[in-house]
Amino acid sequence: MGPFHLSAILLTLAATFGFINHKWLKLPSTIALFFEGLALALLVSGVDSVSATLGVGNWLRNLIQQISLPEILLDGILSLLLYAAAVNEDLCALLKRKWTVLALATLGVMLFTGLMGLGLSFIFRLAGIDVPLIWCMVLGAAIAPTDPVAVHAILGRLPVPETLRSVISGESLFNDGVGVVVFATLLHLATGSDQDLGAGEVALDFVKEAFGGAALGFVCGWIAFQAKRRIDESTVELTISLALVLGTYSLASWLGVSGPIAVVVAGLLIGYTTEKHVSSDESRRDLQVVWAMIDSVLNALLFLLVGLEATVVITWTGPALLAAALAVPLALVVRLLSLTPALLMHLGSSGKSSALVILTWAGLRGGIAVALVLSLPDSPYRDSILAVCYVVVAFTILVQGLTLEPIGRRLYSSNGRT
Repeated sequence: MGPFHLSAILLTLAATFGFINHKWLKLPSTIALFFEGLALALLVSGVDSVSATLGVGNWLRNLIQQISLPEILLDGILSLLLYAAAVNEDLCALLKRKWTVLALATLGVMLFTGLMGLGLSFIFRLAGIDVPLIWCMVLGAAIAPTDPVAVHAILGRLPVPETLRSVISGESLFNDGVGVVVFATLLHLATGSDQDLGAGEVALDFVKEAFGGAALGFVCGWIAFQAKRRIDESTVELTISLALVLGTYSLASWLGVSGPIAVVVAGLLIGYTTEKHVSSDESRRDLQVVWAMIDSVLNALLFLLVGLEATVVITWTGPALLAAALAVPLALVVRLLSLTPALLMHLGSSGKSSALVILTWAGLRGGIAVALVLSLPDSPYRDSILAVCYVVVAFTILVQGLTLEPIGRRLYSSNGRT
């Protein structure tokens, strides 16, 4: 099956599920697409177990196996999704909480990775699965960053103070780049390709990727801004935006710096300058509509794919399910502990307990975590790691994602939004 037919099938499924959600379910769109994709995968698996002669299970497996989620997401649509989120971000509000966001996106990710890895090592042993500590750390790094796609899908409906909203949004934008760097470093250690890598070299590589990505994003964003401010033609401005996203992400990969961080910085710069320097309201409106459509379609496809992965690429066993069930509360506790750096940077003198609850529950994971784990090489530990990762992601999307809004209303209904 060629790329055109694959795209046609996925878009048809996404459009159908989107209609069902809009008409009847009325859930946040990304959560609905994940739920419907998961339900379809389970339904097909059930039908296949009853009557394998129908071949629906093989059809779905062949469909998903032709689509490499790690390649599509990490080397493709992630750049567009991050830019679409960043370009609509309030940079001034974000800068007011820059130290809190920085602490969460760096120290918070590293703390989560270490604590989660240690906890997972104990859980795997308890479940009777032999997974070395370094591979537990790799899994911890994969699920450490909050997912910007999942977070931004519900952030607009979250009744919390604007300062807290900026922290949640900023963390989800920047910690993916940090998480991917930590994941790659630990994976090199786990596979033995960097056995002699010292702590100083690891720190230097981290600084190079993170700060190099930020510098590249600023330079590319500034060049695109200089081009956009000299024209008033929405189609040309859109072309410049697409070239900025894809070109920056590709160049970052070639230079060995963080593509996600580069795209986020470029998006923040363009978003900040658009209101002041786009020549006409018509051009600004056209750009917003097109990027909203790109964001919506790619979000739908991503969460549909993640939902469909459940019964296709994951091997479910009793010990793996036990480990996954224990990993869910562990992830919540570790998320709470990893927020310590942010609490030390003030989130405000009052309401810290409410902010802590929201920040903990807003730690949603999504397609990025699943894609990172799917990119792991074949090993005796891969299936168990993937099963645990998927259950943690599913819990955060379906349970935390659906209950975050009512929890926010309960905590802040009496205090008001400040």
